[in-house]
Amino acid sequence: MDKKNILILSPHTDDAELGCGGTISRLLEAKNNIHWLVFSTAEDSLPKGMPKDTLRKEFIEVYKSLGFDKKNIEILKYRVRYLFAKRQQILEKLVEIRKKFRPNLVIGPSLNDVHQDHVVVATEMVRAFKSYSSIISYELPWNHLIFNVQMLIRLEQRHIEKKLGLLNFYKSQFTKERNYFSREFIFGLASARGIQANSHYAEAFEIIRWIE
Repeated sequence: MDKKNILILSPHTDDAELGCGGTISRLLEAKNNIHWLVFSTAEDSLPKGMPKDTLRKEFIEVYKSLGFDKKNIEILKYRVRYLFAKRQQILEKLVEIRKKFRPNLVIGPSLNDVHQDHVVVATEMVRAFKSYSSIISYELPWNHLIFNVQMLIRLEQRHIEKKLGLLNFYKSQFTKERNYFSREFIFGLASARGIQANSHYAEAFEIIRWIE
């Protein structure tokens, strides 16, 4: 991959890590300039009794472990499951980033994602960048009835180990027994996608727009 300005969009703190954590690791190895925007720290989704800033703190550990400069991270405070009420503000934020950061590539959720927050971010992502940047969508199988595998990014074991390490920072999510955080699932999906790409491991993406 050529070095690019890359914008990563996470509706909630753990979405991009789950969908493309291995790819993020590979992109960082290649010294790409990455800006990461999180829309919600999902305070209302935390297990009862946990501090409201738990997911924010867990995400901070994620980006620190990746060596991100704080200036390349933005964490917004929209209420989980209510992003639809902030569509215009979300679009305006994305247009602001488009003008300042000028991304070559935007990576975000799929238009086929059934989670209400994810589809809002995906829709506004397309509105903001469709004529300016390449746009691809990461895979979150538990949220998809349909996912069109149009792009596969080959990865090495170290990238998937790094992805798993990032997810391990989210102790709050392990209390919910979400199986898609497990080593078996992360390596199983990466292995299955790797077979499709004649590689040990890979992550899958939909292509919304590709501009060269």
